[in-house]
Amino acid sequence: MRIYLFTVLLVLATIHLSARQKPNVIFILADDMGYGDLGCYGQQLIETPNIDKLAANGIRFTQFYAGTSVCAPSRASLMTGLHTGHTPIRGNHEIKPEGQLPLPKDTYTLARLFKAAGYKTEAFGKWGLGYPGSEGDPVKQGIDQFYGYNCQRQSHNFFPDHLWDNEKRVELGNTLSQQTQYAPELIQKQAMSFMKANQSNPFFLYLAYTLPHAALQLPKNDQAFEYYKKKFKEQPKPVKENWDGIAYQPQPYPHAAYAAMVSKLDNYVGEVVKQLKALDLEKQTLIVFTSDNGPHNEGGNEPAFFNSSAGFKGIKRQLTEGGIREPMIVSWPGKIKAGQSSAHIGAFWDFMPTFAELTAQPLPVKTDGLSILPVLLNKGTQKQHDFLYWEFHEQGGRQALRMGKWKAIREKVKQDANGPILLYDLDIDPKERNDLAAKHPEVVKKAALLMQHEHVENKDFPLISNKF
Repeated sequence: MRIYLFTVLLVLATIHLSARQKPNVIFILADDMGYGDLGCYGQQLIETPNIDKLAANGIRFTQFYAGTSVCAPSRASLMTGLHTGHTPIRGNHEIKPEGQLPLPKDTYTLARLFKAAGYKTEAFGKWGLGYPGSEGDPVKQGIDQFYGYNCQRQSHNFFPDHLWDNEKRVELGNTLSQQTQYAPELIQKQAMSFMKANQSNPFFLYLAYTLPHAALQLPKNDQAFEYYKKKFKEQPKPVKENWDGIAYQPQPYPHAAYAAMVSKLDNYVGEVVKQLKALDLEKQTLIVFTSDNGPHNEGGNEPAFFNSSAGFKGIKRQLTEGGIREPMIVSWPGKIKAGQSSAHIGAFWDFMPTFAELTAQPLPVKTDGLSILPVLLNKGTQKQHDFLYWEFHEQGGRQALRMGKWKAIREKVKQDANGPILLYDLDIDPKERNDLAAKHPEVVKKAALLMQHEHVENKDFPLISNKF
């Protein structure tokens, strides 16, 4: 009997050790943060010491791209490992009274990948991929526990009247005139509690913060807000009093507010790292930090004031570099060498195969991505993309393609699927100022053929209005 009990305990200990050897993965997704909004990417006005330190302790990518230039489809690309010519969600299709068009029920998501690998899966923040109770609800897409905004439209108010805890609506005490509970604080508190409760098992933690998306709202007497008011010597702008809840809440100090929201996000990242250290999980945890698209100019924000696009052309909703090139940082102490910078060209759809390789999980679905684990761990040969492809379904429709140094963009696709293509050499013209299409017709022809091939028409998000 003693031998039997010893054997059972040994087997259980071995199983636990095997599970614990799998690294935790924390994926931090900022909302509408520009490539240049962080100190480690050249920001001069906003202070981001915690994210800068995360970059210093790991690897900082300089040519990494979001799924596209607006929220829902970019996040769908992240979750499915597919670019926006293939992923089922390609636009911000709103469902009333709350939510967006859902991911199909059989979608293979990052959360399902981690669950298959034995991970606890949690999402805190903004979802935006299926209205409450739909097949796209996070708890029906592989998430064990969700807390935050189901609807991305409702996340435009940082003092909402409710959030969601799985499929339970959590009523808050906020009204338009009494803003007492700041949603990002509530979400952060839940994330911290989750980490502590799951320290003994591998977990995938998806932190989809809503900062620094509009509206430019902060708690009363917020220290960072007051700090930046003084730092910028900002004078209040006249705004409409007694907000009616329509559109974004007006902000008389937009510069200070945006900076404070970025700094608040930076503080949250610092709290996550501090918690990992306190739980002795820092060396067992891979952290990714990036953003879903370029900086916004909504709710009074002025990205030019901060040089949020870091000199790149464009902002949110555009497929020029400023709309889709994002900060991307990965840290894993003891595994990823500190102080690195990589010019590897990658995009959101690379995370699915990367995490599949990390967790030794076979992928049962096709992906448009390539694992970047070789460049992260400096082991093996890193495969390179032949091209990256994007679509944008608003403002007449856009397509974009990157092939090595070449960047091709087609505007007003819904008017003319065979319209002119702009061509830029990013090696010598990263700000996309000089259209070289007339000088390189062979490159334009190749780009046009790839755009035609990579776009698979979608009934919910039609892009092409006429035949090629």
